Amino acid sequence: MGGFFLKKMKNFKGRDIIDINDFSKEELLFILKTAKRFDPAFVKSDRSNYTIAQGKIAALLFFEPSTRTEQSFRSAAQKIGMGIIGFSDPEGTSIRKGETFSDTIRIMDSYADVLTIRHPEPLSAKKAAEVAQIPVINAGDGPNQHPTQTMLDLYTMMKEAGKLDGITVALMGDLRYGRTVHALSLALSHFKIKQIFISHPSLKMPDEFLKILESRGVEYAEFDHLPEDLEADFLYQTRVQKERFKDLEEYKKIKDKFILDASFKRYLDKGVKLMHPLPRVNEIDPVLDSHPNAIYFAQAKNGLYIREALLALILGRI
Repeated sequence: MGGFFLKKMKNFKGRDIIDINDFSKEELLFILKTAKRFDPAFVKSDRSNYTIAQGKIAALLFFEPSTRTEQSFRSAAQKIGMGIIGFSDPEGTSIRKGETFSDTIRIMDSYADVLTIRHPEPLSAKKAAEVAQIPVINAGDGPNQHPTQTMLDLYTMMKEAGKLDGITVALMGDLRYGRTVHALSLALSHFKIKQIFISHPSLKMPDEFLKILESRGVEYAEFDHLPEDLEADFLYQTRVQKERFKDLEEYKKIKDKFILDASFKRYLDKGVKLMHPLPRVNEIDPVLDSHPNAIYFAQAKNGLYIREALLALILGRI
């Protein structure tokens, strides 16, 4: 076990976290197990965590608004002893004067030990990693990737079910455009997990992803409505995105079919655990929030432990 741990430490030190597809099953499991070291559900509070990365600086560059991702990265960095620099509004920086993206990255690279970036443009994190000398973490690059979200989703499932192999996960809502469900489906395909896709036909999981699942021998099923007899350990709900529809009337016909109201409580009572990447709009009625199997807020909290683990790993501090 010790040799395995040291080998993985070497692999992660200085590593960029850009795309969930860059990680093998073994690496994902290693990250999830490392996150347990920061989770009070598995260990007693250890003040040594606060000195793990003392003297290191995290640069948080958020080119678009964020609540959970920015604040959990900020909290994670502080919990392991890091200082924080950066911005959450590029209007208050030299970008407003015309400074290029690459120059901004080069400047921040000079002041920090790890750079976390969120940007509306696809592949922006990859571009930042090509410029920066320090490790770069992708905190969301438009419609493309958000790897730490996928990792916290996996961690939540493992924590709740006690395993990943052998569970069934249903993904519902906007499966055509949703970056969250695309990345999660591919990550789940590393394990023996049945996947169920629930969406309107116009928002079904793209064939390119289904072909990958088939090539990996993944069992899956597709539905255009929430089955009455849904047999799943988790239902991962996502928002049907109004902005994707050219015809507003078509959106109105679809959106109400994928809103979970008080009637969904019977699924929760049967043991289905409800997840959501957040923020939600109206797709989950707040009346469900108090049910112990509505775990989307616990899911968001788990992001803290994943991000603490990743920061410590890529700095080579554990």
